[in-house]
Amino acid sequence: MKRWWLLLVLFSGALLADDCALRGTGDLAIVIERADGAVQIVETTHNTAIARVEGLGDLSHASVVYSRDGRYAYVFGRDGGLSKVDLLCARVEKRVIQSGNSIGGAISQDGRLIAVSNYTPGGVKVFDADSLELLADIPATWGNGLRSKVIGLVDAPGRRFVFSLWDAGEIWVADMQDPRHPRITRFRDIGRNPYDGLITPDGRYYIAGLFGEDGMAQLDLWHPERGVRRILDHYGRGEKKLPVYKMPHLEGWAVAGDRAFVPAVGLHAVLVIDLRDWRELARIPVHGQPVFVEARPDGREVWVNFAFPNNEKVQIIDVETLKVTHTLEPGKGVLHMEFEPRGEEVWISVRDRDRVQVYDTATHRLLRELPARKPSGIFMAARAHRIGL
Repeated sequence: MKRWWLLLVLFSGALLADDCALRGTGDLAIVIERADGAVQIVETTHNTAIARVEGLGDLSHASVVYSRDGRYAYVFGRDGGLSKVDLLCARVEKRVIQSGNSIGGAISQDGRLIAVSNYTPGGVKVFDADSLELLADIPATWGNGLRSKVIGLVDAPGRRFVFSLWDAGEIWVADMQDPRHPRITRFRDIGRNPYDGLITPDGRYYIAGLFGEDGMAQLDLWHPERGVRRILDHYGRGEKKLPVYKMPHLEGWAVAGDRAFVPAVGLHAVLVIDLRDWRELARIPVHGQPVFVEARPDGREVWVNFAFPNNEKVQIIDVETLKVTHTLEPGKGVLHMEFEPRGEEVWISVRDRDRVQVYDTATHRLLRELPARKPSGIFMAARAHRIGL
């Protein structure tokens, strides 16, 4: 009996090894190659590319979330495509076109639901993470039956999704305990044109940035009955703003200790917020309009990239002195940065050089360059275990 069991295990292992890689996924990442509708699968132990997966549609504004076991990446395309990619087999497991124009997604706390936020038609669709079966369609209706673009979709504790309505100026919370019959709570009049949203790492606060006016809208998910509160209501008031070439991303905002570092819209500045009372502590002048403001995992530094035409540099801020201490020049078209889980290295996509660069975060020295066709987003599989990512 034992011999037959051993043979079965060996045979099954041989089949897996023949068809798919037999390895862990904790050090894997995906690099979006936006020009080709493809992704590279890379490993961060030796910093090499190990596979390429094509046929993913329009990835001009793609994002990725991971299954809780880290094996599958869910890729959200701008063309409404939702693709489930097997990292070990390096293939598309399933793919659906669920709308005409989408802008990202999220995975539920228990890993069983995938939600996608859509511009056209405006709303959120929720799918079974295993089969990609459609479970719920939530139209973002407002006013006289109009449908709003949906942005800033995140997962929240309690099997909830939270998102903002660009046209309506609202925040919605979708309770997905019964995924075929979601319960929606609406918060109206939060401010004009929320352009992105984030949830704090502990899952308590959802914050929407406002493009139509200064300030941000904050919802305490522990006490939603208190409604939406305005924070940083006066930042930028009375200042002459510059044309906005690229909307900043709040999802990558930096939390270091009891401070948050946030990109200012239309200003060459990073805002420092005291998380104890949500007031502005300082404003740090930087090279251009910030897009991503990201903290090294140990919280010692904050790295910033910039919108066109100043997108050739990355600046590093010391969180104690609140000053820029280093400026790197990876090349034109720096689109994204992603730290490895423990922060010893950071990966930077440089679109116009068709390169992904890896830097040592202690010495700020370039360690490696990998070729990639018009790379944009970089997404580590370790995101599988973080709220809001």
